[in-house]
Amino acid sequence: MPVSSEPLTSVDNATWAHLPPAAPLDLTVDAVRLAAEVAALSDLTWRPNRPVSQNGLGAEDAFDWKIIPLRSPNGSLARTDPGGAGLEDHLDTEALARSPYHAEVLGRIPAPLHSVRLMALGPGAETHEHRDGRTNFPWGSLRLHIPIVTQPGAELVVGGETCHWEAGQLWYADFDRLHIARNRSDRRRIHLVVDCVPTPELMGLFPADFRAELTWSDVLFARSEVPLQPFEREGLACELDVPATFPDWSDDSGADPTGRLPGTIELIDGRPVLCIAGEPRFGLIHIGNAEFRLQGWTDERTLLLDLERPDPIARSRVRCGRSLTEYVVHDVRAVERIGPGQS
Repeated sequence: MPVSSEPLTSVDNATWAHLPPAAPLDLTVDAVRLAAEVAALSDLTWRPNRPVSQNGLGAEDAFDWKIIPLRSPNGSLARTDPGGAGLEDHLDTEALARSPYHAEVLGRIPAPLHSVRLMALGPGAETHEHRDGRTNFPWGSLRLHIPIVTQPGAELVVGGETCHWEAGQLWYADFDRLHIARNRSDRRRIHLVVDCVPTPELMGLFPADFRAELTWSDVLFARSEVPLQPFEREGLACELDVPATFPDWSDDSGADPTGRLPGTIELIDGRPVLCIAGEPRFGLIHIGNAEFRLQGWTDERTLLLDLERPDPIARSRVRCGRSLTEYVVHDVRAVERIGPGQS
């Protein structure tokens, strides 16, 4: 099955370099109430931070950076990572069920929420300088902070600028820039860290001068799920080649841009799933007009199916702001039923 593509011109760093690396949002909360709810979770285990990528979960961080998840993949208290594209939704955990004021605060953030974590940085702890990767406007993913327990010496260095944020204020930072979290105080620092998808309503919380300088056409906004009828879901079953770069949602720089992998779309437990080399890899969430984003992810990576035409095709799309790479897969073969779990 031939695969054709058009080159991607990534959003240049200069598009964002003129913006402040961090900005306060127009949302303040009662940090004392949040801290009291955190204290009431003392019977739960603060687990080490653990990164995740397309290759799975990485090793736990060795320094004093601990997490209690309030929303996580499948609602698991053991998952301290932010999750990513795959077969799992972000769900509320038991800890959030016990924290009604946290739930109220989260309800005031006008955006779809992915992971939400209480993140504690111990006295003297410091992260290495790093980028979070695909966490900013052009990828449709923002990482927001609300300091709950903080003190002088608890700092974030983002893009070379040192920040100390007071408790109870919602903050944005561009974590795709190089940054360091450090705690030079003798007490633990705790932040509520929220991963979400930008919406126009959320952007309304940003300072007016920030919004005036923002390149709006490079903001990848959230699109809502559009339900499918049962017969529409059943009509998605097909065989198709998948560009080798498409499954690499955390880093596709090492993949062969001309390579392809054997794939199928199957109905498993009543939902469409993209399988690669026989392995279920990604749930498909319909966002309208036969276009699907990957479950647990943003519209940064979508699959557009045109199966009604005489020569069915699939378009694998990767976005970065207004830029788009589109791999057109020809000779897609529709089938009636594929594999177990079809309904």
